[in-house]
Amino acid sequence: MDKHDEVYEKLADHLDRLPEGYPRTPTGIEIRILRRLFTPEQAVLAQLLAMVPEAPDAIASRSGLDPVETAQKLEEMALKGLIFRIRKGQAVRYMAAPFIVGIWEFHVNDLDPELIKDVGEFVPYFFKQSSQLKSPQLRTIPISRALPAEQAIMPYEEARTIISGQTKIVVAPCICRREYKMMGEGCDRPLEACLVFGLGARYYEENGLGRPIGQQEALDILDQAEKAGLVLQPSNTQKVTNICTCCGCCCQILKNLKLLPEPAKHAASNYFATIDPELCIGCGTCMNRCQMDAIESDGLSASVLRKRCIGCGLCVATCPQEAVNLQQKPEAERSTPPQDRMERFKRITNERMAQINNK
Repeated sequence: MDKHDEVYEKLADHLDRLPEGYPRTPTGIEIRILRRLFTPEQAVLAQLLAMVPEAPDAIASRSGLDPVETAQKLEEMALKGLIFRIRKGQAVRYMAAPFIVGIWEFHVNDLDPELIKDVGEFVPYFFKQSSQLKSPQLRTIPISRALPAEQAIMPYEEARTIISGQTKIVVAPCICRREYKMMGEGCDRPLEACLVFGLGARYYEENGLGRPIGQQEALDILDQAEKAGLVLQPSNTQKVTNICTCCGCCCQILKNLKLLPEPAKHAASNYFATIDPELCIGCGTCMNRCQMDAIESDGLSASVLRKRCIGCGLCVATCPQEAVNLQQKPEAERSTPPQDRMERFKRITNERMAQINNK
C-alpha cells in the first residue's frame, strides 16, 4: 500500500466514524469514489474536521498548520463540496460533511457518468448499514391534502407548516433524477424540486447549487410534487433542514427501501393508508400512485399492505371514490423526531455503538 492508498483508507475510516457512516465494501468502491473527489492533500485535511463547526485557525493550530494557508484550502474544499461551510457575517466555520446526505448531494452540478456508476454501486452497501438504524436521515410525511382533518397534526409532520416557518429557502435540482437522466434512464418528474432551509440553504446558494426562493414558490413546488406523485421526505428532525421530493424510480432511498420485504419497518413515518372496501371500485388509481407496491387489487377492490405502506398519502389525494384515508399509527408505533441535527447525530452514534458492542 503506497502513501496515497493509506490516505484514502484513513479518510474512509474517518467518514465511517461520522454518524451517518461510510461502510466498507468487498470491491473497494468506497476508496475509488474518494480518489475521484479528493486530492491526497484534501483527504488529509478532511480528516481533521469533526461534526462541530470550527474556525480555520483552530483547525490549523490543533494540527500545526499555517492558519492562512489552511483557511484557503478549507474554502477550496467547501466550494468543491467536500466539507460544509457556515458563514455568519465575517466569521467562517468549517465542519465535516457526511457522504450521504452531504458530499454526494453537493456534487449535483458536476456529475459525470463514471462517478454516477461508482456511487450507484456503493449505495446498496450504505443503505444496508443505514437501514438498521432507528433514526434514519430522512422521514416520510404525508402530502397536505391527505392529512386527516380530525387529528391534531404536529408542525414537523405538515409540509406547508414547515415552509411557513422558514426565512431562508433554496430550491435545488434532485440529484437522483439528474443522475438517472444523465445515464439515459429515470422519469420526467420535476427536476428542480428539492427544498433546503437555513444554513444549508446559504451553503447551496453560495456554491451555486440552487436558487433562493420565497415561501409562496416553495408552496407551489409542494403542489407540483403532489401532482407528480412525489413522496415528501424531510430531514428526520423537528427543526427541519430540507424537504426532498422523491420518486420510487430514481430516489436511491426509496428504490432500496422498496426492495425490502417490509419497508414500513425501516421508514420513519407515523401514518399508514387504509381503503374502505365499500367505497372502492378497483379502478387502480391508487396502485399507480404508490411508490412502494403497497397496494394490491383483485380487480374489484383494492387493499393496503400495511407492512409496505410508508404513509406518504399519495394514494389518498387522487382516489375518485374518496375510499382511501390516512390513519395515525398506534401510539406505541409512532416516533418523535430528534429536536435538531445534533440530537439526531447523538442518537445515531449511540445506535451504531450499540450495534458494534452487540456483535
